[in-house]
Amino acid sequence: MAPTTSSTIPLPYTLFFLYIEPFFTALGAVYAFFLQHQYLTLTVSSNPLPPSLREQVVLNQLANLYLVFAVSEACVLRATKDVRVWKIFLIGLLIADFGHLASVFAVEGWEGYWKIWEWNSMSWGNLGFVYAGATMRVAFLAGWGLGGGSKRKGSQSKR
Repeated sequence: MAPTTSSTIPLPYTLFFLYIEPFFTALGAVYAFFLQHQYLTLTVSSNPLPPSLREQVVLNQLANLYLVFAVSEACVLRATKDVRVWKIFLIGLLIADFGHLASVFAVEGWEGYWKIWEWNSMSWGNLGFVYAGATMRVAFLAGWGLGGGSKRKGSQSKR
Protein backbone atom coordinates (compact mmCIF):
# COMPACT_ATOMS: atom_id res chain seq x y z
CA MET A 1 0.00 0.00 0.00
CA ALA A 2 1.25 3.49 -0.81
CA PRO A 3 2.25 5.69 2.10
CA THR A 4 -0.24 8.34 3.11
CA THR A 5 0.42 12.02 2.72
CA SER A 6 -0.89 13.27 6.01
CA SER A 7 -0.59 16.82 7.23
CA THR A 8 -2.46 19.59 8.94
CA ILE A 9 -4.97 21.22 6.63
CA PRO A 10 -4.69 25.03 6.88
CA LEU A 11 -7.48 26.82 8.73
CA PRO A 12 -9.02 28.67 5.72
CA TYR A 13 -9.54 25.36 3.90
CA THR A 14 -10.82 23.65 7.04
CA LEU A 15 -13.32 26.42 7.74
CA PHE A 16 -14.56 26.61 4.16
CA PHE A 17 -14.74 22.90 3.27
CA LEU A 18 -15.85 21.51 6.64
CA TYR A 19 -18.23 24.22 7.80
CA ILE A 20 -19.07 27.12 5.47
CA GLU A 21 -19.69 25.26 2.21
CA PRO A 22 -21.60 22.32 3.75
CA PHE A 23 -23.80 24.78 5.69
CA PHE A 24 -24.71 26.86 2.65
CA THR A 25 -25.16 23.79 0.46
CA ALA A 26 -27.52 22.33 3.06
CA LEU A 27 -29.33 25.68 3.08
CA GLY A 28 -29.77 25.30 -0.68
CA ALA A 29 -31.29 21.88 0.00
CA VAL A 30 -33.75 23.43 2.45
CA TYR A 31 -34.82 26.00 -0.14
CA ALA A 32 -35.11 23.41 -2.93
CA PHE A 33 -37.20 21.09 -0.75
CA PHE A 34 -39.27 23.30 1.55
CA LEU A 35 -39.38 26.67 -0.24
CA GLN A 36 -39.84 25.51 -3.80
CA HIS A 37 -41.91 28.42 -5.09
CA GLN A 38 -39.42 30.93 -3.71
CA TYR A 39 -36.52 28.87 -5.07
CA LEU A 40 -37.99 28.85 -8.57
CA THR A 41 -39.02 32.52 -8.49
CA LEU A 42 -35.51 33.55 -7.44
CA THR A 43 -34.01 31.34 -10.15
CA VAL A 44 -36.34 32.40 -12.99
CA SER A 45 -38.10 35.58 -11.91
CA SER A 46 -39.95 35.90 -15.22
CA ASN A 47 -42.05 32.81 -14.39
CA PRO A 48 -43.65 33.36 -10.94
CA LEU A 49 -46.01 30.39 -11.21
CA PRO A 50 -46.12 27.82 -8.40
CA PRO A 51 -44.10 24.67 -9.13
CA SER A 52 -45.87 21.93 -11.04
CA LEU A 53 -45.80 18.36 -9.74
CA ARG A 54 -43.00 17.60 -12.21
CA GLU A 55 -40.98 20.57 -10.92
CA GLN A 56 -41.63 19.54 -7.32
CA VAL A 57 -40.19 16.09 -7.98
CA VAL A 58 -37.12 17.56 -9.70
CA LEU A 59 -36.61 20.08 -6.88
CA ASN A 60 -36.91 17.29 -4.30
CA GLN A 61 -34.23 15.37 -6.19
CA LEU A 62 -32.07 18.50 -6.39
CA ALA A 63 -32.49 19.03 -2.65
CA ASN A 64 -31.36 15.45 -2.08
CA LEU A 65 -28.27 16.01 -4.25
CA TYR A 66 -27.43 19.21 -2.37
CA LEU A 67 -27.83 17.35 0.90
CA VAL A 68 -25.61 14.45 -0.17
CA PHE A 69 -23.03 16.99 -1.39
CA ALA A 70 -23.06 18.80 1.98
CA VAL A 71 -22.96 15.65 4.10
CA SER A 72 -20.34 13.94 1.93
CA GLU A 73 -18.06 16.96 1.97
CA ALA A 74 -18.39 17.49 5.71
CA CYS A 75 -17.98 13.80 6.59
CA VAL A 76 -15.37 12.59 4.09
CA LEU A 77 -13.05 15.52 4.60
CA ARG A 78 -13.45 15.32 8.40
CA ALA A 79 -12.49 11.65 8.30
CA THR A 80 -8.97 12.24 7.00
CA LYS A 81 -6.12 14.72 6.87
CA ASP A 82 -4.68 12.92 3.85
CA VAL A 83 -4.14 15.67 1.29
CA ARG A 84 -4.42 13.16 -1.57
CA VAL A 85 -7.93 12.17 -0.47
CA TRP A 86 -8.89 15.82 -0.15
CA LYS A 87 -7.54 16.54 -3.64
CA ILE A 88 -9.40 13.63 -5.24
CA PHE A 89 -12.64 14.67 -3.54
CA LEU A 90 -12.17 18.33 -4.44
CA ILE A 91 -11.46 17.50 -8.10
CA GLY A 92 -14.91 15.92 -8.24
CA LEU A 93 -16.49 18.99 -6.67
CA LEU A 94 -14.59 21.30 -9.04
CA ILE A 95 -16.02 19.39 -12.01
CA ALA A 96 -19.46 19.80 -10.43
CA ASP A 97 -18.78 23.55 -10.03
CA PHE A 98 -18.28 23.90 -13.78
CA GLY A 99 -21.44 21.88 -14.43
CA HIS A 100 -23.36 24.07 -12.00
CA LEU A 101 -22.10 27.25 -13.65
CA ALA A 102 -23.06 25.91 -17.08
CA SER A 103 -26.54 25.01 -15.82
CA VAL A 104 -27.46 28.62 -15.08
CA PHE A 105 -26.46 29.93 -18.51
CA ALA A 106 -30.00 29.62 -19.93
CA VAL A 107 -31.26 32.06 -17.29
CA GLU A 108 -28.23 34.28 -16.72
CA GLY A 109 -26.59 34.37 -20.17
CA TRP A 110 -22.97 35.46 -20.53
CA GLU A 111 -23.59 38.82 -18.85
CA GLY A 112 -25.10 37.15 -15.82
CA TYR A 113 -21.75 35.63 -14.95
CA TRP A 114 -20.11 38.98 -14.23
CA LYS A 115 -22.84 41.61 -13.63
CA ILE A 116 -22.81 41.12 -9.89
CA TRP A 117 -24.73 44.36 -9.25
CA GLU A 118 -27.75 42.68 -10.90
CA TRP A 119 -27.58 39.46 -8.86
CA ASN A 120 -30.33 38.44 -6.47
CA SER A 121 -29.76 36.06 -3.56
CA MET A 122 -30.11 33.01 -5.84
CA SER A 123 -27.55 34.38 -8.28
CA TRP A 124 -25.17 34.92 -5.39
CA GLY A 125 -25.61 31.26 -4.50
CA ASN A 126 -25.54 29.93 -8.06
CA LEU A 127 -22.63 32.09 -9.19
CA GLY A 128 -20.87 33.98 -6.41
CA PHE A 129 -20.68 31.14 -3.94
CA VAL A 130 -19.76 28.66 -6.67
CA TYR A 131 -16.99 31.05 -7.78
CA ALA A 132 -15.72 31.11 -4.18
CA GLY A 133 -15.87 27.32 -3.89
CA ALA A 134 -14.14 26.76 -7.21
CA THR A 135 -11.45 29.29 -6.26
CA MET A 136 -10.83 27.53 -2.94
CA ARG A 137 -10.66 24.17 -4.73
CA VAL A 138 -8.21 25.44 -7.36
CA ALA A 139 -6.06 26.97 -4.61
CA PHE A 140 -6.03 23.70 -2.66
CA LEU A 141 -5.35 21.60 -5.76
CA ALA A 142 -2.48 23.96 -6.66
CA GLY A 143 -1.07 23.41 -3.19
CA TRP A 144 -1.35 27.05 -2.11
CA GLY A 145 -0.80 27.26 1.62
CA LEU A 146 -0.20 23.54 2.00
CA GLY A 147 3.58 23.83 2.36
CA GLY A 148 5.78 20.84 1.64
CA GLY A 149 7.39 22.39 -1.43
CA SER A 150 10.74 22.96 0.26
CA LYS A 151 11.23 19.47 1.70
CA ARG A 152 12.71 17.74 -1.32
CA LYS A 153 15.66 15.41 -0.98
CA GLY A 154 18.92 17.05 -1.81
CA SER A 155 17.49 20.55 -1.72
CA GLN A 156 19.70 21.55 1.18
CA SER A 157 23.18 22.62 0.22
CA LYS A 158 26.06 20.92 1.97
CA ARG A 159 28.92 23.19 2.96
